[in-house]
Amino acid sequence: MKIDSTASGVYSIAPTPFLEDGAIDWTSVDRMTDFYFEAGCNGFTILGVLGEAPKLDAEEALALAARVIKRANGKPIIVGVSAPGFAAMRSLSRKVMDTGAAGVMIAPGGGLKTDDTIAAYFRNAVEAVGSDIPWVLQDYPHSTGVTMSNNLVRRVVIENPSLVILKHEDWPGLDKITTLRGWEKDGSMRKISILIGNNGLFFDFELDRGVDGANTGYAFPDMLVEAFKLSKEGKRDAAHDLFDAHLPLLRYDHQPGVGLAVRKYVLKRRGILSTAAMRKPAPAFTPETRAEVDYLLGRLAKHDPRAKV
Repeated sequence: MKIDSTASGVYSIAPTPFLEDGAIDWTSVDRMTDFYFEAGCNGFTILGVLGEAPKLDAEEALALAARVIKRANGKPIIVGVSAPGFAAMRSLSRKVMDTGAAGVMIAPGGGLKTDDTIAAYFRNAVEAVGSDIPWVLQDYPHSTGVTMSNNLVRRVVIENPSLVILKHEDWPGLDKITTLRGWEKDGSMRKISILIGNNGLFFDFELDRGVDGANTGYAFPDMLVEAFKLSKEGKRDAAHDLFDAHLPLLRYDHQPGVGLAVRKYVLKRRGILSTAAMRKPAPAFTPETRAEVDYLLGRLAKHDPRAKV
């Protein structure tokens, strides 16, 4: 199943499970894959920022993709293929698509400054991987250092028909969503799926602005699934109430650097990962941080039983 512009719901961003010695934890890979679909996710992404992709070599990345795709048994798996060069991007893209991936995710290369150079980068990336591969544009300036204006996003959409999903992680970005949706309505931009990132930090109001769902790595994807359903059912207050209960933990694990360690720790507490290990180099996960996360989980459990771990 390939992704297309009708994608909606929750497509989680998955970590790469590691053992304490840095080897890939294949047992946790299988358990994690099952968990995302049992939680109600429509699919998920591997080898993104959360997946510590730069710390895997080419063989490991391909092996991880093959394992997850096989375990997913036909359900959509998106693979992050961003790389310093187009040759590596093409190689991984073609191989994972041959294995059964639903599509790939591409972020702009670092150091791009002007609209023309950014637009050219994506045209070249599509030429490299092949226009037959559907892809997700990751618009995450706080990570890539590349800022894409509303007009530039529209230009990239128009110039690349194989672009089917915008992973929207620009912020403040609520008005960007409204502008893009307005252009779809007046016919000046074709319809694409807009899925949000940023750990879901603004998901409550992004739903109100008309996004199609989430493509992010919060350790309670089942909450995101429920909030999405409540919003689509017109139960705005219920969706916001649920989201508000999770907001302190969302805020805490959105911290740059240590955020991934926090998310892995929560997934370990939930019984998904065997360890919370990250590959080196990794941020310190201090006893003080652990105690604060445990405190947040305890407070969250008073409102959401899923946090009773």
